[in-house]
Amino acid sequence: MKRFLLSMMMMTLAILGMAQVKESGDFQIGVFGGGSFPMGTYKSIGQTKTGYFGGLFMDKYFSGNRFGLGVDARLLSHGLVREDSMFFENGFIETSYKNKAKFEHMDFTFGPTYKYEEGSFQLEAFLRGGILMQRFPEYVKSLHYDDAKGNSIVIPLKQTTNDASNKANAWLGLAGLRFNYLLSDNLALFAQADYMQSFGTKFGKKASKFAVEERIAAGTAIESKTFVNNFLDHYEETFSPSKTPYQSLNIGVGVKYILGRKSAEKPVVERPIETVVPAVKPQSKSIQIVVKDKQTGIALSGVTVSVESANYSNKETSNANGEIARINNAQAGEYKIVGEKNGIKTDLMTISANDFTGHDAVIYREIFHDDPRFTLIGETVDCDKNQILPNIATVLTNSSNKSNMSQTSDKEGKFIYQLDQRADYTIVANQSGRYSQTEMVSTQGLDRSKTLYVTLKLGVCNLVAGGNWVLKNIHYDFDKANIRSDAAVILDNVVSIMKQNPSLKIELSSHTDSRGNDAYNQRLSQQRAESAVAYLVSKGIERNRLQAKGYGESRLLNNCGNGVDCSEEQHQENRRTEIKVLAY
Repeated sequence: MKRFLLSMMMMTLAILGMAQVKESGDFQIGVFGGGSFPMGTYKSIGQTKTGYFGGLFMDKYFSGNRFGLGVDARLLSHGLVREDSMFFENGFIETSYKNKAKFEHMDFTFGPTYKYEEGSFQLEAFLRGGILMQRFPEYVKSLHYDDAKGNSIVIPLKQTTNDASNKANAWLGLAGLRFNYLLSDNLALFAQADYMQSFGTKFGKKASKFAVEERIAAGTAIESKTFVNNFLDHYEETFSPSKTPYQSLNIGVGVKYILGRKSAEKPVVERPIETVVPAVKPQSKSIQIVVKDKQTGIALSGVTVSVESANYSNKETSNANGEIARINNAQAGEYKIVGEKNGIKTDLMTISANDFTGHDAVIYREIFHDDPRFTLIGETVDCDKNQILPNIATVLTNSSNKSNMSQTSDKEGKFIYQLDQRADYTIVANQSGRYSQTEMVSTQGLDRSKTLYVTLKLGVCNLVAGGNWVLKNIHYDFDKANIRSDAAVILDNVVSIMKQNPSLKIELSSHTDSRGNDAYNQRLSQQRAESAVAYLVSKGIERNRLQAKGYGESRLLNNCGNGVDCSEEQHQENRRTEIKVLAY
């Protein structure tokens, strides 16, 4: 490796040395960048997205200015097509990325170049060979499920199998075309397209290809309603390995500088006399601004857009289509446009006087708002009538750091919060005389480049004597009555309701399904109800306002009694915790 890089450096110095010989052809140096498009197995096996590249080149042409030698060095980066988590009846499938979720490459190549020139245009073809230094992503796609005995099972489905460093080198071939337009004797703009591919299976003693292994799907496909008993019902037992070289088509633009080029060397081209057309005078036009989310391209509402010029100043809020009110009969001049939402500004956009000289009647511009968070759009509704309830106080809590945010729904029952990526939240109504369930909201497994909005309907009910409701999302460990941390979050909402309504007295009851001994179920449900009451008391609620009642299996909600064959979903319906309003 060191010898190869040293050889490349010596070749580069040799080219620079030849550039000093005045009798020889052109010496040129250029910089370029653009898009890199994965191809073949590198795209399919690597799950690679379109990336970007940038670099520089040097070419030295020999006498006659047709053939030469050149070097090319560049950096390339490709992201991965990341997979969202899939949830099914008793588990989920997720992909865990253990380092940067992208491919990163650096190449250094050397080889011949050919040039054809006509007037101000040049066409160059180049062929290179060299080394590609690679950095691979590392990830594991896993199947998580609980089997019939309640054991948590984790099965890897797909994983990378590269060297532990996730780095490898490979031999590289590069071929392409460069289309140049000379701005002067020494300066040119160009567009180029080239194809790159690595070769060989090993470089030195290390494998040079990106490698993965995957269990092939077999049997029944897993869907949202699937209950997985054994992963072999859905996937093969053994892994199938795959490897891929690097393959890409690269298209870019750049600029190059030609050293020592003389005007006399260029053929004289006679140009026809051009008729000078008077410039079009600026005229008044309409201006239409549209705001979009940068990561998804979705039209964005609620963005405050400021438009300023020498004779115009206004602020508008974008509507559901991302538009602000059209500015009609805008006078020619410079306009500065910037938007802001949630404390984050868009980039400054400028409309110049030249934009008013075209034939279009409307100057259309898009500005992009880049907020990495998700947006929760909620609606408070009556839990019985499903009608909109305005002016309801809500509280959003981050489950990891316990930070709270509060907001009151507007006249249309709407409330909006910003959610961090890969985070869990709870949200409740927080208003005297009313209660709501503790709803769970999560951005785990969501891809921000595909998803902007998370939606929720928050049911809000009136407190009335004799009323009752089932507490959602409160669970106990098997054969235990202690309050788990996830159940404590639900009971904290009950604490809040009790404190907001000092005259409220409740019965907190626990119910089991019919499986197991009747007497045992009665004792266990009573213990669980008393644990819940003890938790509320520990949070400052008077004991005389609370009653604990265990009903065991005496109040089933369906016909799943002793000896009746029922599904797990039907049994779950009976395992519940209820609150009954005794007085209010």
